Amino acid sequence: MSRADEREEGAAGPTRPQAPLDAPAASGGGVGTVPRGRRIHPAWLVAATALVALIGAAGFRAAPGVLMLPLEEEFGWSLTEMSVAVTLNLLLFGLTAPFAAALMERFGIRAVTSTALILIAAGAALTVFVTAPWMLLLTWGLLIGLGTGSMALVFAATVTDTWFAKRRGLVSGVLTAGSATGQLIFLPVIAVAAEDYGWRIASLVIASGALLVVPLVLALLRDRPSDLGVGRYGEPDAPPVERAAVPPVRAARGEGAAAMALRALRDASKVRAFWALVVGFAICGATTNGLVGTHFIPSAHDHGMPQTTAAGLLAVVGIFDIAGTVLSGWLTDRVNPRILLAVYYAGRGVSLLFLPSLLSSTVQPSIVVFIVVYGLDWVATVPPTIALCREIFGDRGPLVFGWVFAAHQVGAGIASVLAGIVRDQTGQYTVAWFAAAGLCVVAAVISGAIARRPRSRVLR
Repeated sequence: MSRADEREEGAAGPTRPQAPLDAPAASGGGVGTVPRGRRIHPAWLVAATALVALIGAAGFRAAPGVLMLPLEEEFGWSLTEMSVAVTLNLLLFGLTAPFAAALMERFGIRAVTSTALILIAAGAALTVFVTAPWMLLLTWGLLIGLGTGSMALVFAATVTDTWFAKRRGLVSGVLTAGSATGQLIFLPVIAVAAEDYGWRIASLVIASGALLVVPLVLALLRDRPSDLGVGRYGEPDAPPVERAAVPPVRAARGEGAAAMALRALRDASKVRAFWALVVGFAICGATTNGLVGTHFIPSAHDHGMPQTTAAGLLAVVGIFDIAGTVLSGWLTDRVNPRILLAVYYAGRGVSLLFLPSLLSSTVQPSIVVFIVVYGLDWVATVPPTIALCREIFGDRGPLVFGWVFAAHQVGAGIASVLAGIVRDQTGQYTVAWFAAAGLCVVAAVISGAIARRPRSRVLR
């Protein structure tokens, strides 16, 4: 605090012993953004831990495209059969998100995150015992779907809103890039493991990646700033005693996590902007996780490209995704998020329109250009979408974003199955790529037209 504030507080008479200005960070200090002696706000440590957790949970996001071909060769299962398991995973990945956001508000970020990582590890490890396609529904679909759903992008939104009052766009962009970073780390490793040692070893790699992060989460992740006696980054600290005496509003009401999530959906569904966000993000999911994430490697393989080469290209998407998402977060703090979404979706549509003519048995400069453009755009849509949820729905933005993200995964699940059917029926993916390009145009128009509305008139 400033010395003027100290004199003012002293005149009023302190109600409790005051910590010295050079007190350790754990004491909370007095009122001020960061007590003297603590140079780095603990919000940044929480964000860094959340980033590592997202990386550890991202292993399976890279897996289906790599593991589907080895499973097809060993068991003779069709891509359509395996795509059903991927679809269940994608649906649960999305539909779990709003309830996970409510659980994080009620039981804490650390407990939900640790449980989610254990579910992912269990699902990946148990995959080594599958002998029939329906077993993938339990491992890839149920266990990993619930786990990754609890570690979905709504996790990034919750951490951002809970710990940061400033730099939210940048932080949400960095955390969103965590999934891309995980893809970058895991995808080449999984591809090499599957080719050299078999798909079972690759599955165990995924399980290990998720499980190794759990101790770090338990040790370093904190549920809320008041646990450390601080305010969010960018706002004043409140004394620990005063914060602890005021329980969270939703917890005071005794409202369950499921009821909290469903009430947010009920109220948000009355707002037209919510449906615009839902449609746009459903198309986002269809054209990323559902189509490119699941079917790019099989499609490239159809054109004669080795699987490891295609996996390497998809990993490069992850490299540029990191840059694109962080840049998008930075821009979201400065530019109308509606404009950003319209530009992102339009650029993605143009890229998909040219993709069928770019695929070949070798890596040509043109496909590298596609990879760079698509990588920059991959989840650049997330920071502006989170910002719009916060702008329109206030402090319930993370819960509403959970439902918007659920639509993202519904779109991804539908696209995953339909693309598999298109490939099985026609022998190629061309129709799927063109259809996705058209959907991106729809998303660009809808997103650019999202109306502004005063927060107080939306949710009460």
